Amino acid sequence: MCIGDKLQIQCYKHNKKVHRAWEEAIVLDIKKDYIVFGNNKTLVIESEGTTWRTKEPAIMYFFRNKWYNVIAQMKKDGIYYYCNIATPFIIEDNTIKYIDYDLDLRIFPKGEYKVLDKLEYEYHKNKMNYSTELDIVIKNALKELIDEYKNNAVMFNEEKNKEYLDIYMALKKDMESSNFI
Repeated sequence: MCIGDKLQIQCYKHNKKVHRAWEEAIVLDIKKDYIVFGNNKTLVIESEGTTWRTKEPAIMYFFRNKWYNVIAQMKKDGIYYYCNIATPFIIEDNTIKYIDYDLDLRIFPKGEYKVLDKLEYEYHKNKMNYSTELDIVIKNALKELIDEYKNNAVMFNEEKNKEYLDIYMALKKDMESSNFI
């Protein structure tokens, strides 16, 4: 895998069924503990077959050993963060894959945050029989993620996300111009 490679993303649920898929994720940076991707107006396919497109550029952080991923949504009025509590990713068949565990952390440009989908988490925990150990891992991941935000970890650094956005835009421009040759 190299900077500029194009992958897809597949999000699964605990029952191993695909929940949602994104058509594009461009590799922006490869670190020891995580990989950074970017996309913009990418096609999203829901499990029931409906489709939609993302509205703005996004910088995505997928971690090798952390139970969450972070999406920095680069909106006109600031950066919004959508953080999924999820398994560490794997890459298979040019696709980033992870299991989503419902709980999400939404962070707004002015700094406030909110935990989302608590009822959905409880529903799936009961329906899919999450183990006590898994429940502990998930709740600890949410706490760790909030701590990472409060400590301004790299994925929540506005300047770093703007740098990654510039890299993404340059890569897309190069890809589009090479398609015309």
